[in-house]
Amino acid sequence: MNLSIWRYSHLTLAISSFLFLILATITGIILAFEPVVEKSKRPNLESLDQISLAQSLPIWKKKYPSISEIEIDNFKTLIAKSSDFPKEIPSAYIHPKTGEFLGESQVQNPFFEWMTALHRSLFLHELGRFFVGITAFLLWLITISGTLLLIQRQSGIRNFFKKIPKENFAQYYHVVLSRWMLIPIFIIALTGSYLSLVRFEIFASPKVNLEVDLDKINASPQIAFHDFKVFQSITLDEVKSIEFPFSEDPEDYFTLKLSDRELAVNQITGEILSEQKYPFSQIMTTLSLELHTGRTNLLWALILAIASINILFFIYSGFVITYKRVSKKTKNKFKAIESQYIILVGSENGGTWDFANGFHQQLLKQGKKSFIDSLNQYQNYPEAEHLIVFSSTYGIGEAPSNANNFKKLLKEHPQNQHINISVIGFGSHSYPDFCKYAFELHDWLSNESWAKPLLDIHTVNDKSIEEYSRWTEAWSAQSGIAISGKTQISQPSKFQKILVISNTSGHHNDTFLIRFQAKKWVSIKSGDLLAIYPANDHRERLYSIGMVGKNNLQLSVRLHPQGLGSSYLHELKTGENIKVRIINNSHFHFPKKAKEVVMICNGTGIGPFLGMISQCSKNVKCHLYAGFRDANSMMLYKPQLDDFSKQNKLTSSTFAFSREIEKQYVGNLVEKDASKFANILKNGGVIMLCGSLAMQRDVMEVLKAICENELRQPLSHYQAHAQILSDCY
Repeated sequence: MNLSIWRYSHLTLAISSFLFLILATITGIILAFEPVVEKSKRPNLESLDQISLAQSLPIWKKKYPSISEIEIDNFKTLIAKSSDFPKEIPSAYIHPKTGEFLGESQVQNPFFEWMTALHRSLFLHELGRFFVGITAFLLWLITISGTLLLIQRQSGIRNFFKKIPKENFAQYYHVVLSRWMLIPIFIIALTGSYLSLVRFEIFASPKVNLEVDLDKINASPQIAFHDFKVFQSITLDEVKSIEFPFSEDPEDYFTLKLSDRELAVNQITGEILSEQKYPFSQIMTTLSLELHTGRTNLLWALILAIASINILFFIYSGFVITYKRVSKKTKNKFKAIESQYIILVGSENGGTWDFANGFHQQLLKQGKKSFIDSLNQYQNYPEAEHLIVFSSTYGIGEAPSNANNFKKLLKEHPQNQHINISVIGFGSHSYPDFCKYAFELHDWLSNESWAKPLLDIHTVNDKSIEEYSRWTEAWSAQSGIAISGKTQISQPSKFQKILVISNTSGHHNDTFLIRFQAKKWVSIKSGDLLAIYPANDHRERLYSIGMVGKNNLQLSVRLHPQGLGSSYLHELKTGENIKVRIINNSHFHFPKKAKEVVMICNGTGIGPFLGMISQCSKNVKCHLYAGFRDANSMMLYKPQLDDFSKQNKLTSSTFAFSREIEKQYVGNLVEKDASKFANILKNGGVIMLCGSLAMQRDVMEVLKAICENELRQPLSHYQAHAQILSDCY
């Protein structure tokens, strides 16, 4: 599916029809309440499907000898025409069984009559009907294009009613309400279009003409009305109208208009003189009129009113979404050809521009020549030193509409100097192809000879400020330029206290384990982040948590010279309380459904994995690949690892030592077991990485080769399907 075609078609159709559509919708909302008003003016009667013509017609004829016609309206009320009514009333409501006079029949309310004319023709007669018909047809096309976009957004029909991430009011309810109102709006549009085509005789609707051979009408035997077999077989709910014979002559007969046919019935013998079924086109016209107006069912009329109100909301929210999308672009102070910092954005609904613009403005404030544009505007950047890409993903791992030509442009415009590249993806774990397009962007750029990855790709779930801040912190550390991921640089106000219960800082050189006890009601998982504020100001330090007991969280920390956070933790004593924040890091939690998990780490990156293994089910195979400087460096963790192996929580553990005689790195271990890793990914297993960025780059290169050579899939495929998870800095 070409996303741009459907998106621009949807928008163009909405723009071209919204004035007529607003008018038709407002009048439609008002007319939807006409059945309720009209029903309130009519007597409440029992169901007509239990009363046959043989029961009721003789009573009507006896009570009103001059009765000429019976009509059953859309509200299942009987309207009779007779000169026998009191006060010379020409037509009145009567009881279907007893024939009791129930009051004079009411004509259509003048207000609704006026509104109907406005709705049908805009008071422009045939020209107005033409415009209204075109509007109905455009609404039908809008519904079709919107449905295709919704299916694309939800990654297929099977996920049609899957949870929608709440990005903003207009975006969220535009999608949610469209799912529930899709069928009613589709019916409104389709029936309105069909009725217009019938009006202009595009669809032929031949009239029914009963042909009766008067010469063959029998005058005997005479049978009473209640014994007519045809009257016994017809219930009142099937009847639209009955025309009574004008006289008692055999040549005068009953004419019955039913829901599906017309009949001519001999008034003396009860014989059917002529019968003709309605053509399919007439049945469809009647059905379309009933569905379009809701005149025969009050509940359906109410649904139509709600659907029409939603059409107005869709017009409003659609334009809000469009305005937000096109208004995010920033005017550039510097030209692309003179800027050292190039920011490219891929965004479907405008949300990603907020982050990119904030990043751009901070660079400008620091005197940097920064340029921002969409990915589809990619070109040569002769002075560029950094290329920073902010991108969301649309639908089934596809590019946003302003980024769908980037891959082609990337090949057409090779850069002439080395440029540091950084890619950050925005998405939601509610979708299976989380940030897939961002992963593909990173792969495409990494394969360019001129591109030098400054960081590995980072992802942000549901516009998490915490996750974005962690990326800006890492980018700042690598680039030497201070960028804040938060709108205000101030110390958070909401803390919780945790108690230090052990600290090994005096036993194992510069690496130590520190444990805390949190309050029972606090929900923490291994892989979440502990934010500490060692200087009691805005400066925040993050550490990955391992839960190693009930409400016990453990950090693996390396003491860095002059390190603000590590020095603070190193000096903590058992029994001390500290103020912290717990940051949910759901993209790096232990997978719930995987049957086999490989954990790859180096140094203190083993911290969250110790917690995950301690809480791992015996039904899940857990493999650990860990890298340390030497065998002595891993002694800090050996007691816990031995316990995990005895408890059958750790299936296997493999170690690499970079400063032993036989130097090895974690990447070497992964490469050696390439077939094992390929089988794990193929069978739905998950690979998790935690540790240094250098380790992550090496391992990712090996995994990339495994995916391409043994699985015939790009690395991004498994990243997007949450089979390769990383949390490295």
